[in-house]
Amino acid sequence: MDDICPVCGLPKDICVCDKAVIEEQKIMIYTAEGRFRKKISIISGIDPKNVEIKKLLKKFKQTLACGGTIKKKELWLQGEHKEKLKELLMKEGFKKEQIEIK
Repeated sequence: MDDICPVCGLPKDICVCDKAVIEEQKIMIYTAEGRFRKKISIISGIDPKNVEIKKLLKKFKQTLACGGTIKKKELWLQGEHKEKLKELLMKEGFKKEQIEIK
């Protein structure tokens, strides 16, 4: 019984629930000013129940060589990386139409 997805009823190796959930999310990328007038890139709109945001944050931090954290269900990354983050999110399976940059 562990090999069957409780949501869709398909075997877990061909389950599409995670991909369907990713396609429904509306993601916003914007920058804010942090302490000492430093830029912070913020990604909001990712549902932490369906996407492992800790692993996602770790990948982004390693790729962009910057620090980051999770605050209020948002990913905060040091520096201004809006365009790069959009490309990285598309590589993770999010669609271009879902991602909005402010």
